[in-house]
Amino acid sequence: MRIAFSGTHRSGKSTLLECVSELLPRYTSVDEPYYLLEEEGYESGKSPSIDDFEAQLEKSLSLLEEDEANVLFDRSPADVLAYLLTHDDASAFDADEWRDRVGEAMATLDLVVFVPIEDPDRIAVPSHEDRDQRMAVHEKLEEMLLENSLSFDVEVLRVEGDLPDRVRQVMRRIDAPGARP
Repeated sequence: MRIAFSGTHRSGKSTLLECVSELLPRYTSVDEPYYLLEEEGYESGKSPSIDDFEAQLEKSLSLLEEDEANVLFDRSPADVLAYLLTHDDASAFDADEWRDRVGEAMATLDLVVFVPIEDPDRIAVPSHEDRDQRMAVHEKLEEMLLENSLSFDVEVLRVEGDLPDRVRQVMRRIDAPGARP
């Protein structure tokens, strides 16, 4: 299976991916496009610009073009698209130019695990974080993934609860008959 873990920053998606990865030793984990670009020498501004997010989107798309099985992705193209669509300079981003490629890439996934912000929030968010942006990205991801506003052809699993509950929900879905090779 090819599974992407999706959610706004500080939602617990990377921690969930790490826990699931420990239970699936034959799976490869792929880090967030931001960190992969950083490892390659890409320098993003302190507050990423539209160009920075477009570079992340391109990286995310290229990762999904690799036809590898048994992969856990930290973020999907939908995540990066949500950041672009909620960016202060979103009017400078041409979403139509990317929509087909994002849809095609999302269709290569077998499952997207959506990690929402819950009420009360399960993650401590430092005071320096932009809480409005975090919530805007969360709401955009809900719209795209759960309401399927962009008609992505991919199954989405919304997980809830504490970390052990979230892990159980993912593993229950992966262990469903016919779910894993």
